[in-house]
Amino acid sequence: MTESTSDLSGRVAAILPRERGQFWGGAWHGRDDAQRLASINPSTGQVLAEVEVASAADVEAAVSSARQAFPAWAALPPLERARRLKEAASRIRAHAADLALLDAADCGNPVKAMLFDAEIAATQLEYFAGLVLEIKGETIPTGNGSLNYTRREPLGVVVRIYPFNHPFMFAAGKIAAPLAAGNTVVVKPPEQAPLSTLKLMELLADVFPPGVLNCVVGGREVGAALSTHPDVAAVGLIGSVPAGRAVLHAAADSFKRTLLELGGKNAMVIYPDADLERAVDGAVRGMNFTWCGQSCGSTSRLFIHDSLHDVFVDKLVRLLGQRHRPGLATHMDTTMGALINQAQYDRCLSYIASARQEGARLVAGGNHPADPALNKGFFIEPTVFTEVTPGMKIAREEIFGPVLSVLRWSDESELFDAVNGLELGLTASIWTRDLRTAHHAAARVQAGYVWINDCSSHFIGAPFGGYKQSGLGREESKDELFEFTQIKNVNVSML
Repeated sequence: MTESTSDLSGRVAAILPRERGQFWGGAWHGRDDAQRLASINPSTGQVLAEVEVASAADVEAAVSSARQAFPAWAALPPLERARRLKEAASRIRAHAADLALLDAADCGNPVKAMLFDAEIAATQLEYFAGLVLEIKGETIPTGNGSLNYTRREPLGVVVRIYPFNHPFMFAAGKIAAPLAAGNTVVVKPPEQAPLSTLKLMELLADVFPPGVLNCVVGGREVGAALSTHPDVAAVGLIGSVPAGRAVLHAAADSFKRTLLELGGKNAMVIYPDADLERAVDGAVRGMNFTWCGQSCGSTSRLFIHDSLHDVFVDKLVRLLGQRHRPGLATHMDTTMGALINQAQYDRCLSYIASARQEGARLVAGGNHPADPALNKGFFIEPTVFTEVTPGMKIAREEIFGPVLSVLRWSDESELFDAVNGLELGLTASIWTRDLRTAHHAAARVQAGYVWINDCSSHFIGAPFGGYKQSGLGREESKDELFEFTQIKNVNVSML
């Protein structure tokens, strides 16, 4: 790989956040004795910046600031809350190129793709701004002459914790619903890629009243301190199943509201009548190789009907080689980035080794790229295994890496036993030309978000969330807004 005019790495230093501490009460707070956390560029292995880790006192101060700001923010006219959310969206769009580049350098995803993350975040802020007048109750006929009505009221302090695969999109997009509903928010960015969240706090510091939006940086200890804090009313987490389980345990003592979008080992099912070319394209897109498979919604289990299997795999491998080749995330022409860190890189390689040991057949990838420009980064080639069986480790566990498992099927009942045979159920994708088959399959699959002849697409307003251990609650829709409200019933006697 040679340097080109599309390489933006030289701009990264100029757009790093100036502040590296904690943000609460509308101001930045740093400590000389704070523990430091190195944020590393996954493409190069180099340290981008060091940020401060929040202490227990920092967490306490951030939550206290949010609690004190809550009454005034909740009482603010809804359209004024909406105006501020729209202003936040406008600032994000104005700085989208820098935010995308910062995330590319910090989390390893290609900069061109991260531009869409900034747009999605701005759109979510605008969407929830437009719903503020929908936070309303209803009147209920009682038959006894009284007036009975309900009110939807905000919960209080909401914590949002999110992962490293889309740091800025989650940082900006996931504050939208709780703020629109009248809650105050404390965010905890991923310790592996915190820089774009700090940049967001800088951009929005004067948009919201002091204490309405706050940020503390750290790892599991900081997340646990937030989840157990008695003044936190709700915790929204995007993360792994173990992380979700930890949040549920932490929230249990004080009966906090939880909204959990967790892992997935998602199935794509190819019926014999599927449009072959479109389905092959869908299999490549659905695996989210652009993000190195680091996506909860990736369709990492590909069930191909036996009658199509061989020709499908041949076309799949050919298209994958044409479309995705690992490259430096700060290059505009890169179509596949790096894994987030050494631990995730080693984990992914261990799954590849396990698949070989269990008898799966490697038909693409499986190694670090040969390009010397990528030697120091956490890169793995897009990897495909065939002859995978449902009991194999790579077919049962979420890898969160660029590894696609291909399984044959011929009997539909056995197919759905395998598709539904896991404790995860986030997304699924069905490919068929027959309308009856499509609806039948959608009804049988145990997943919360199902595509027919499509994959990976999200639609603002369409509820996203999982079955079983893939989460609790729904996001990206009015359902997410209502997750951060509670209903009060009022009965007025007219006698």
